[in-house]
Amino acid sequence: MSAGLVILAIVLIATIGFFLGRSRAISQAGGDPRELHSLPAYYGQTVFLFAAVPALLVTIAWLLLQSTFVDTRVTGMINDADIAEGSSRALVMGDVRRIANGLNVAIERDALTEEQIETMRADETDVRAVLGGVGVALGSSVQQSVFEASKEFRQITSTLRNAMAVIAISLSLIGGAFALSRIHPEFRARNISETAVKALLLLCSGVAVLTTIGIIASLVFESAHFFKLHPASNFFFNSTWNPQFRGGSDLGILPLLWGTLYVSFIALIFAVPIGLLVAIYLSEYATKRVRSIVKPAVEILAGIPTIVYGLFALITVGPMLRDYFAQPLGLGTSSSSVLTAGLVMGVMLIPFVSSLSDDVINSVPQAMRDGSYGLGATQSETVKQIILPAALPGIVGAILLAASRAIGETMIVVMGAGAAAKLSLNPFEAMTTITVKIVSQLTGDTEFASPETLVAFALGLSLFVITLGLNVLALYIVRKYREQYE
Repeated sequence: MSAGLVILAIVLIATIGFFLGRSRAISQAGGDPRELHSLPAYYGQTVFLFAAVPALLVTIAWLLLQSTFVDTRVTGMINDADIAEGSSRALVMGDVRRIANGLNVAIERDALTEEQIETMRADETDVRAVLGGVGVALGSSVQQSVFEASKEFRQITSTLRNAMAVIAISLSLIGGAFALSRIHPEFRARNISETAVKALLLLCSGVAVLTTIGIIASLVFESAHFFKLHPASNFFFNSTWNPQFRGGSDLGILPLLWGTLYVSFIALIFAVPIGLLVAIYLSEYATKRVRSIVKPAVEILAGIPTIVYGLFALITVGPMLRDYFAQPLGLGTSSSSVLTAGLVMGVMLIPFVSSLSDDVINSVPQAMRDGSYGLGATQSETVKQIILPAALPGIVGAILLAASRAIGETMIVVMGAGAAAKLSLNPFEAMTTITVKIVSQLTGDTEFASPETLVAFALGLSLFVITLGLNVLALYIVRKYREQYE
């Protein structure tokens, strides 16, 4: 029985329990709900919780542990001689899972019996067509131990799923029956229901924290594995990026880090002045009618997909910079360049800077403006000497947050700056960033046991540390220098 059907059965049992609990509560009160401690719906919710929550928790825990248990049991059946050179036990286990899934489909469709499969395996026959396009080939390329491990994998998985279904459904029935037996007019069903709601809210609040911990843990563990295979000194201090999946790779982060910072710097040089001037105009000079039109129009830029910005960089900005600037000045002949990606990314960052800065400027009390005007200052003097100094911490925070967004951008860089890892000051040359190389190293049929693949996690950890540092710095500046106005 599949996990989806088990969960559906549990929800159905719990739903029936809800109506039974509600009806039982009313009958216990002699048909008068006023005799009950709680509303009738609370009694139904109590039965629903007892019937659903324990069974669902057991089902989820079972599914999480089942994969590890089955892999541990089956891995020992694979002989070391059956692991081809350049492969690994993890890759062989992937073949085992695919073959087992093919056997499941074939047996469910009555297309093939196990005896027929064994006979065809002995004849070294390809049964890809017999499995109905499942995509599993059991031919001469499949070792006997791998095939036997696939059958064992299928058998153990099927047994554990059936056991899970029996235990989970039984637990749901027992929990619902237990909750029904406790229903009486004095039973405090509302307290149980509200406690469950508080627990759910607490769980939802912890999702962000747990997700962050999971991300950090995965990056740290895989990065530690990478540094066992590749020296850290070569990664952090080598100025050459030349991954070779056959060995002898140079995996230096310096050219990628330079490209990331260079593109982000150009983007901020373009976005910060324009975004800040837009924010000053909208908050201090624009009329309400103009503001109601211009502000949504600027914020539309934040909703445009980055792939559209990438196409704009590839088709329009890149060729224009090449034809009118790079080639006439003798600085390059490629439409992919750091300047192309930086300018287009700067356009994307304008609404980030303008919207955050606008909110900060508007938070400055009107009394400070009135006091400046009362002392004879002009509007421009008030903006320069009163408003901007008061809003400066928030503006700096907005700029640092925009920098974090620029550092993590991928699609615009791929289509606008190219994929060449190099150290150069020429803004008309093609370069690349950390995020682009993370994607390229994990794209395709890769093996997670090689340093050329695991380097993506080290790059991701480095990028995470950089962006986290910028975010922490932004929060520190805002909190330390923020003015509290009444």
